[in-house]
Amino acid sequence: MQSYLCSMKIIEGTIKDVSYVTQFTKELTSYEFAEFDINSAKSSGLIINEQSQLAYSKWVSPKRTRTYPFERIYNTYNSQKRITIIPIIKDEGADGDLDRIQSSTFSWMSLMGVFVVLGYYESANKNISKAQCDREKLTNQKFNKVFINEQIKGIMRHKLE
Repeated sequence: MQSYLCSMKIIEGTIKDVSYVTQFTKELTSYEFAEFDINSAKSSGLIINEQSQLAYSKWVSPKRTRTYPFERIYNTYNSQKRITIIPIIKDEGADGDLDRIQSSTFSWMSLMGVFVVLGYYESANKNISKAQCDREKLTNQKFNKVFINEQIKGIMRHKLE
C-alpha cells in the first residue's frame, strides 16, 4: 500500500494486475544454446535449447549511463523468461575508466522481471587506435564464455511461477 500526501490529503491505493504489450521491438536473432558465445552474439537475442528458450541482452559496461542498455532489455520484453548479462566491473586500463555495477541496477532488473547474470572479462587488448596508441587503455574486452554459459544453463532450468 502506497500513501502520498497531496494538498494535505492522504491518497492511498494499490496497483494490481499490471499488463503491457511491447511495441516497436526489434526481431531477435536466435542462437542454439550449445553454440552460444556471448562475445560474438548480438547485443540481444534468443537462446534456445530442447527444453526452453530465453531472451537475453548484454551490457558492455556496468555503467548504465555510458552504454544505455535499456533498449536492449526492452527488446526482450516479449519473452516470458529474460536475462541480462552485465560485467561486474570494467577496467579500461591506467588511462581509461574503471566502471563498477551499482546496487540500484539489481533493484531495477528485479522490478522489470529480468534475471541478472554477472560476468567478468577475462581478456582484453591494448587500444592501438591512432587516437589512443600513446595512452594506456584497453579495448575489446571478452567475457569468460564458459562461466556465462553455466549461469545461463541454471536459469534455463529454473521454472517460472
